[in-house]
Amino acid sequence: MQRLSAVRWKGLLPLYFFLLPGVVLIILFNYIPMLGLQIAFKDYNFRDGIWGSPWVGLQNFKEFTASADFWRATGNTFLLTMLRLLFIFPTTIIVALLINEVRSFRFKRFVQSLSYLPHFISWIVVVGFLDAFLSIDSGGANSLLRSLGFEPIAFMGSETWFRPIFVLSSMWKEVGWGTILYLAAISGINPVFYEAAVMDGAGRFAQMRYITIPCIVPIISIVLILTVPGLLSVGIDQIYAMINPANIGVAEVIDTYVLRLGIGQAQYSMTAAIGLVMSVMSAILLILSNMLSKRIGGDGIW
Repeated sequence: MQRLSAVRWKGLLPLYFFLLPGVVLIILFNYIPMLGLQIAFKDYNFRDGIWGSPWVGLQNFKEFTASADFWRATGNTFLLTMLRLLFIFPTTIIVALLINEVRSFRFKRFVQSLSYLPHFISWIVVVGFLDAFLSIDSGGANSLLRSLGFEPIAFMGSETWFRPIFVLSSMWKEVGWGTILYLAAISGINPVFYEAAVMDGAGRFAQMRYITIPCIVPIISIVLILTVPGLLSVGIDQIYAMINPANIGVAEVIDTYVLRLGIGQAQYSMTAAIGLVMSVMSAILLILSNMLSKRIGGDGIW
């Protein structure tokens, strides 16, 4: 038995070499940088470096938890991610179900391709379009408001309008791309189920409700599990392009707060402490969401 295992191992040895570059990259860029986490417990400066900077214990953690700006950024982060989860997550599933119901193969491919395209557009470009369209002076939206007799609105500089613009632009850009997993899962459903449903007199809506949706519940569960840890990270690409002094009260999130402290104020120890806490909390959320998914009857990722 041991001889057979050794023969199999030697036979698979060339395949393991293909894994070697990936393993090396993970060690270089994921594990070795973890040595720098000690900055969170030090008063870091460039002159002394990581190893020579003095230890300060939990002082950095105490300072950022006492900051009103940190708690404002944390609240904005949770609110924006919850809005994204509330509106974009179910919308992605609904769009996938609707695309699957398109009978024409060519039209279905056209709709899929059209919905995927926004994902490949940079957030800088998207926000540039928004700035142009929502401009208070020459934007199309305010031109329409003026023609209807209303006062123009500074959409991009308004705290009131920031969240709706954030959610709608995120939905436009990412919903189509998010349907890929669900459409792949739907395509793997055994056609026999639908044939049996048709023989029993089930219509398209009944087939969707009793066959399609239950069959993709495991994929929905896994996507939800992987989404929950992201509650602590909205995504700096979109926010950084949209934030300005007029809307910073509702737009600043943890990512932009860390960027402002680290790059703008050179408080590297403070930002390392914040990053460490956020990473631990994300891991806890991942574990809890996986446990919850298993408890309600879905599948987990382990």
